[in-house]
Amino acid sequence: VQLVESGGDLVQPGESLRLSCTTSGFTFSDFAMSWVRQAPGKGIEWVSGIHATNGLKGYRSSVKDRFTISRDNAKNMLYLQMNSLKPEDTAIYYCAKSPDRANWSEREYMGKGTQVTVSS
Repeated sequence: VQLVESGGDLVQPGESLRLSCTTSGFTFSDFAMSWVRQAPGKGIEWVSGIHATNGLKGYRSSVKDRFTISRDNAKNMLYLQMNSLKPEDTAIYYCAKSPDRANWSEREYMGKGTQVTVSS
Protein backbone atom coordinates (compact mmCIF):
# COMPACT_ATOMS: atom_id res chain seq x y z
CA VAL A 1 0.00 0.00 0.00
CA GLN A 2 1.29 3.43 -0.95
CA LEU A 3 -0.35 6.74 -0.16
CA VAL A 4 1.39 9.89 -1.38
CA GLU A 5 -0.02 13.30 -0.47
CA SER A 6 0.66 16.49 -2.40
CA GLY A 7 -0.62 20.04 -2.69
CA GLY A 8 0.36 21.49 0.65
CA ASP A 9 1.68 25.04 0.69
CA LEU A 10 1.98 28.30 2.60
CA VAL A 11 -1.14 30.40 2.04
CA GLN A 12 -2.80 33.44 3.55
CA PRO A 13 -6.00 33.28 5.59
CA GLY A 14 -9.04 33.06 3.34
CA GLU A 15 -7.22 31.38 0.49
CA SER A 16 -7.79 27.89 -0.89
CA LEU A 17 -5.76 24.76 -1.46
CA ARG A 18 -6.48 21.40 -3.03
CA LEU A 19 -4.73 18.38 -1.57
CA SER A 20 -4.32 15.19 -3.56
CA CYS A 21 -3.50 11.65 -2.51
CA THR A 22 -2.09 9.25 -5.08
CA THR A 23 -2.71 5.65 -4.08
CA SER A 24 -1.41 2.29 -5.22
CA GLY A 25 -0.99 -1.28 -4.03
CA PHE A 26 -4.64 -1.99 -3.21
CA THR A 27 -8.07 -1.91 -4.82
CA PHE A 28 -8.92 1.72 -4.12
CA SER A 29 -12.65 1.41 -4.81
CA ASP A 30 -13.02 -1.25 -2.08
CA PHE A 31 -12.07 1.01 0.82
CA ALA A 32 -13.25 4.11 2.60
CA MET A 33 -10.66 6.86 2.78
CA SER A 34 -10.07 9.83 5.01
CA TRP A 35 -7.96 12.88 5.64
CA VAL A 36 -6.46 13.45 9.06
CA ARG A 37 -4.15 16.19 10.28
CA GLN A 38 -1.65 16.92 12.99
CA ALA A 39 -1.03 20.48 14.12
CA PRO A 40 2.26 21.43 15.80
CA GLY A 41 2.39 20.03 19.31
CA LYS A 42 -0.98 18.29 19.02
CA GLY A 43 -2.28 14.82 18.30
CA ILE A 44 -3.72 13.52 15.07
CA GLU A 45 -7.31 14.56 14.42
CA TRP A 46 -9.74 13.26 11.86
CA VAL A 47 -10.78 15.86 9.26
CA SER A 48 -13.00 14.15 6.72
CA GLY A 49 -13.95 10.73 5.37
CA ILE A 50 -15.62 9.25 2.32
CA HIS A 51 -17.27 5.88 1.67
CA ALA A 52 -15.75 3.55 -0.89
CA THR A 53 -18.52 3.86 -3.46
CA ASN A 54 -21.81 5.41 -2.30
CA GLY A 55 -20.65 9.02 -2.01
CA LEU A 56 -21.36 9.31 1.71
CA LYS A 57 -19.05 11.85 3.32
CA GLY A 58 -18.31 13.13 6.80
CA TYR A 59 -16.54 16.20 8.18
CA ARG A 60 -15.38 17.44 11.53
CA SER A 61 -17.46 20.42 12.56
CA SER A 62 -14.64 22.96 12.32
CA VAL A 63 -14.15 22.31 8.58
CA LYS A 64 -17.70 21.58 7.48
CA ASP A 65 -18.86 24.02 4.78
CA ARG A 66 -15.23 24.95 4.03
CA PHE A 67 -13.64 21.62 3.05
CA THR A 68 -14.84 19.11 0.46
CA ILE A 69 -13.56 15.56 0.21
CA SER A 70 -13.83 13.67 -3.06
CA ARG A 71 -12.43 10.61 -4.76
CA ASP A 72 -11.91 9.34 -8.29
CA ASN A 73 -12.07 5.56 -8.19
CA ALA A 74 -11.02 5.32 -11.84
CA LYS A 75 -7.78 7.18 -11.10
CA ASN A 76 -7.23 5.81 -7.56
CA MET A 77 -7.09 9.37 -6.26
CA LEU A 78 -8.37 11.09 -3.13
CA TYR A 79 -8.78 14.87 -2.85
CA LEU A 80 -9.46 17.53 -0.25
CA GLN A 81 -10.58 20.94 -1.44
CA MET A 82 -9.95 23.45 1.34
CA ASN A 83 -11.54 26.89 1.09
CA SER A 84 -11.55 29.86 3.44
CA LEU A 85 -8.47 28.56 5.18
CA LYS A 86 -7.78 29.72 8.72
CA PRO A 87 -4.55 29.79 10.74
CA GLU A 88 -5.93 26.99 12.90
CA ASP A 89 -5.98 24.76 9.82
CA THR A 90 -2.17 24.78 9.87
CA ALA A 91 -1.03 21.17 10.13
CA ILE A 92 0.49 18.23 8.35
CA TYR A 93 -2.32 16.59 6.39
CA TYR A 94 -2.32 12.84 5.89
CA CYS A 95 -4.28 10.61 3.57
CA ALA A 96 -5.50 7.45 5.32
CA LYS A 97 -6.90 4.13 4.15
CA SER A 98 -9.68 2.44 6.05
CA PRO A 99 -9.79 -1.33 6.62
CA ASP A 100 -13.23 -1.56 4.96
CA ARG A 101 -15.73 0.14 2.64
CA ALA A 102 -17.43 2.36 5.19
CA ASN A 103 -15.55 2.88 8.44
CA TRP A 104 -13.57 5.99 7.61
CA SER A 105 -12.76 6.62 11.27
CA GLU A 106 -10.44 3.61 11.29
CA ARG A 107 -6.98 4.05 9.80
CA GLU A 108 -5.10 1.05 8.48
CA TYR A 109 -2.44 2.96 6.56
CA MET A 110 -1.34 6.59 6.34
CA GLY A 111 0.89 8.48 3.95
CA LYS A 112 3.84 10.66 4.93
CA GLY A 113 1.80 13.85 4.83
CA THR A 114 1.88 17.26 3.21
CA GLN A 115 2.39 20.53 5.11
CA VAL A 116 -0.33 23.17 5.05
CA THR A 117 0.55 26.50 6.63
CA VAL A 118 -1.98 29.31 6.86
CA SER A 119 -0.40 32.58 7.88
CA SER A 120 -0.42 36.24 6.95
